[in-house]
Amino acid sequence: MPRSPTRARRPAPRLTHLDPANRPAMVDVAGKDATLRVAIAEARLKLPRAVATELRRTGHRTRKGPVFDTAIIAGVMGAKRTHELIPFCHPLGLEHCSIDIESAGSEIRVHCRVAVHHRTGVEMEALAGATVAALTIYDMCKALSHDIEIVGIRLVEKTGGKRDFRRKA
Repeated sequence: MPRSPTRARRPAPRLTHLDPANRPAMVDVAGKDATLRVAIAEARLKLPRAVATELRRTGHRTRKGPVFDTAIIAGVMGAKRTHELIPFCHPLGLEHCSIDIESAGSEIRVHCRVAVHHRTGVEMEALAGATVAALTIYDMCKALSHDIEIVGIRLVEKTGGKRDFRRKA
């Protein structure tokens, strides 16, 4: 379908972490207003049926300890330390971070919700929190099977900043 001549053309998206010479650079957020920034991310684990059955039987414990409790702690730590792992992430003093873990059938779903009043978003912190929690579950269960998959790491929602985002179901 041809474009309408009256519709304004949007500028092409540009990468924000490049300077005018196309060199990597941290985004300058000094001129932005601090607002409430919230992000929710998820990660899913697919377990072999025998592993899921064993976890339910033991109350989600392995020889390494309580799987979900340990993953919650690790996920929060991961979110708080995102700036140490991802180049050009601004260090943020998170005001809230929660990890929720649900188990249904042969799937475990991890949600990480992060919030802060700041000049930059917290999507990376939410993604890191969900991912580290999922990695911890894998680590604690790998003695049962290496056939565990971590899938579907994704941003679910973000608010604050220039534009909000909510993933369609």
